Amino acid sequence: MRRQWNFLSVALAAMLTGSLLTGVVLSLPEGLRSSDAYAVQVAAAEEARGNLQTAQDLSSAFRNVSNALRPSVVSVQMTRRARAIRGGGGTNGLEGIPPQMRRFFEDNGIDPFGGRQGGGMQRPEQSGIGSGVIIRDDGYILTNNHVVEGADELVVQLSDGREFEAETVGTDPETDLAVLKIEAENLEAAVLGDSDAIQVGDWVLAMGSPFELEQTVTAGIISAKNRVQGIVGGGGGFEDFLQTDAAINPGNSGGPLVNLQGEVVGINTAILSRSGGYNGIGFAIPSGLARPVMESIIESGSVRRGFLGAQLSEIPNEVAEKLDLSARSGAYIRDVLPGQPAAQGGLQAGDIVQSINGRSIRNWSQFRNLIASQGPGARVQMEVLRDGKTVDLEITLGERTEAALAQFAPGEPGIFLNARVQPLNPELAKRMGFEGIDAGLLVTQVARGPERSPLRAGDVIIAAQGQPVSTVAELLAAKTKADQEEVALRLTVLRGDEQELVIIE
Repeated sequence: MRRQWNFLSVALAAMLTGSLLTGVVLSLPEGLRSSDAYAVQVAAAEEARGNLQTAQDLSSAFRNVSNALRPSVVSVQMTRRARAIRGGGGTNGLEGIPPQMRRFFEDNGIDPFGGRQGGGMQRPEQSGIGSGVIIRDDGYILTNNHVVEGADELVVQLSDGREFEAETVGTDPETDLAVLKIEAENLEAAVLGDSDAIQVGDWVLAMGSPFELEQTVTAGIISAKNRVQGIVGGGGGFEDFLQTDAAINPGNSGGPLVNLQGEVVGINTAILSRSGGYNGIGFAIPSGLARPVMESIIESGSVRRGFLGAQLSEIPNEVAEKLDLSARSGAYIRDVLPGQPAAQGGLQAGDIVQSINGRSIRNWSQFRNLIASQGPGARVQMEVLRDGKTVDLEITLGERTEAALAQFAPGEPGIFLNARVQPLNPELAKRMGFEGIDAGLLVTQVARGPERSPLRAGDVIIAAQGQPVSTVAELLAAKTKADQEEVALRLTVLRGDEQELVIIE
């Protein structure tokens, strides 16, 4: 019955409140002339008026937040100039490659100087529009990396129509974030809120430039938290998305997701859609994940992350059953790297990390994000469940570098000086026709671009700083050490039938 009166109250609210309260007597149907029926109608009218006030309050909140944030929301116009993708010619990019190696590249369809083999192509000029939010009044803007990636020119348009050329201060593909800078002062900067405090069901507004329609505002709620979709950084990035049903469309990327206090709690990033348009599921990078990345980029132009040196996973079923764990919260330590911070701090395979610096751990993904956000050299306090007992540990983190990560997969290919290198084993050496050598790193592909690599496709890196290298980790470690000591990196390279010394300043 209550649902019926609520429905009727919307239609009768104005009539009843206006008439009953001014003393006008309504002519009621025979069955509704009793005092009880009259009282019910009055109660319904009062409820309708209360509901209307609630709706008006919500509308006022939306309007106030929109007006307050509008000066902080910008459009970002990106342009990539036309350029050749690769040169043509009958050699398919294999000129200078020893004959015994050409079959290897041809079999894999690789153009060692620019991608897959094929004829000469011209990439046309490309442009696109995204969104951003001003986070400092001296011109710093937070947006998505994919909005600005590969841009030759960036133009930022403010809410008042002014346009400024922007420079990229720094980007972080592993979180899909970027910071831009425009030469302007006394701007209206948004306030970053606490994304951990927001709850499922809370109202939020998504702001930006969907389909190039600047200063668009949509409303919705937080549909879920802590979503990991595997869409950032080639699937290996840091994700902890807020999910919302506020309409997010192409062009919204980089714009703010705002709570009703006018605080930015997320950066709109992606949608889940079969059509490419809004389907009610959008994802935003939470402010708690964005803040340390943004601050690091502004301070140093790049992001430095903490490194633990442990392989993580969800808690296996058999472990949960053995320990009689009713809740599967925590990060399971599957293995630790010898000599790395985890091992040095006493962490062991089979441990379950339950908290870090007093903060409870939900799962391995959250734990990984928290470790990375601490920064190298940070000391972290961990509460660990080991064989059913609680153990307290303090671990000093290292730095997350390519060399550190390569330790997890020593036999895998990797990137070094804009070149793809692959460990050379006896089988591959025999296939390539090499004699007297069965270890080292084969350069299989060299990227084209302004930063030319000193290496060539077909090179075999035998040693670095006079020491043999056979894994990507060893090579990257040698480079890191040379950089720290501020000395040149000396590579011994087999090029064709001769050994050469390649010096990297």
